[in-house]
Amino acid sequence: MSVEHDSIGMVSRVVRVPRVILLVAYDRVPKRHVRFSRYNIYARDDNTCQYCGQRFPRVELNLDHVLPRSQGGLASWENVVCSCHRCNRRKGGRTPEQAGMKLLKHPTRPHWTPFISAAFSLRRYREWGPFLNPVDVSYWNTELEP
Repeated sequence: MSVEHDSIGMVSRVVRVPRVILLVAYDRVPKRHVRFSRYNIYARDDNTCQYCGQRFPRVELNLDHVLPRSQGGLASWENVVCSCHRCNRRKGGRTPEQAGMKLLKHPTRPHWTPFISAAFSLRRYREWGPFLNPVDVSYWNTELEP
């Protein structure tokens, strides 16, 4: 058996782990609510400081309130971004404008769980390619009208 395939060893043989499993039916449609969490904010912002634009390991990132809580800002998708420690200290308890800083992109609520976009990446297994090209993903993720 080729070394490039994942497998499970059994007593009398080796079984290849499938890379693609076809789902023909499911019980209910998954919820569309995206949990407001540190993990999902980091995933939404691609572990990138939204002020300086550099990517960092998660341990080197903070969550920053664009409109600081001291000025009435809320902990919400539309007000929280990733920032590196340096930019977070520089901004302090001020708005980006007050600190002379600019956001790379305005924070928004994701339409689906950010980790799913990583799963749809073709970086994982080439066998997924026929099932996960961007056109198909867009087709299957578009909300249908009633």
